[in-house]
Amino acid sequence: MPQISVDYSPSLAGSFDRRELGVAINRLAVETIDATPSGCKTVFRQTDPEVVVGFGERAEAQVFVQFQIFPGRTPEAKAALTEAVLALLAERVRPAPGERLQLAVDVRDIDRGAYRNTAVEG
Repeated sequence: MPQISVDYSPSLAGSFDRRELGVAINRLAVETIDATPSGCKTVFRQTDPEVVVGFGERAEAQVFVQFQIFPGRTPEAKAALTEAVLALLAERVRPAPGERLQLAVDVRDIDRGAYRNTAVEG
């Protein structure tokens, strides 16, 4: 654990290396919330091409990172993770010329009693 989802606008697809960013996000989870490396699972999903902010006056792109973690981390540790990931995104992801980039990170506790996972070898 954690399960990490990275939703991003298609216009950003060529502006960052998903694998490199995923490894960097996983490292931050290990460093800030004491996650185990093998427990960090990051998935990237390209969203609908259109991102509308406000009344849609300008071109926008978005990256939204959501962490689902087991309870027990302090609010300070969660905030540190959020701030570190925001800084990482600002450093590594670049919008297209004339486009504004919206970045957001959310950290949520999940129900430890209801969560299950497994791995299947191929």
